[in-house]
Amino acid sequence: MLPFEIAVIVLALLLFFPVSNFIWVMSVRRLERKLGKQLTEQERQGQRTRARVIAVFVALTFSLLFNTHLMKVMGSAIGE
Repeated sequence: MLPFEIAVIVLALLLFFPVSNFIWVMSVRRLERKLGKQLTEQERQGQRTRARVIAVFVALTFSLLFNTHLMKVMGSAIGE
């Protein structure tokens, strides 16, 4: 089995792109609705950068919590 830290990093990397894209789409839609107009390409890029920063923290946090829980469940199932 993979060591805990590697499992956390791998899951965080796998989650980063879909989470980043989801946050970006929701952010752009919210901002366009708030402003009542389409965003410029520069504004969209700013939102993409913002979404990526947020996604790093979300993906790492979820991955850490998920793997911690998984290790506890597997540890109790094995009898450790």
